[in-house]
Amino acid sequence: MGVVLRVAAMAVAAIGASWIHRVNDPGVLCPLRALTGIPCPLCGSTTVFIELGSGRPAQAVLANPVALVGAIAVALAPLGPGGRWWALQPKTRAWMLGTALLGSELWQLVRFGVLRV
Repeated sequence: MGVVLRVAAMAVAAIGASWIHRVNDPGVLCPLRALTGIPCPLCGSTTVFIELGSGRPAQAVLANPVALVGAIAVALAPLGPGGRWWALQPKTRAWMLGTALLGSELWQLVRFGVLRV
């Protein structure tokens, strides 16, 4: 039941974010990107939900795959992945999160054209 409620809440949030964005585009929400022009590792997280709420899952993946995987992990945590995550050693969790954030930052730098491939 927990998974159903989490997925339902995420779906409502995604559709709501999509609707708000369509009606009134708030512009850049990331403070780092707004001030420096450099995206943070979490840039694109709002876009993930906007694209999902608009029915464009491929665009959601391209916006920030790490945020999408994180949202799926949070939704499915009650089914077992959450317990497995906390069973890992703290150093292992920190390494995994750090690697995911580094990968996400590189993705965003390429996505916004700051880093050329």
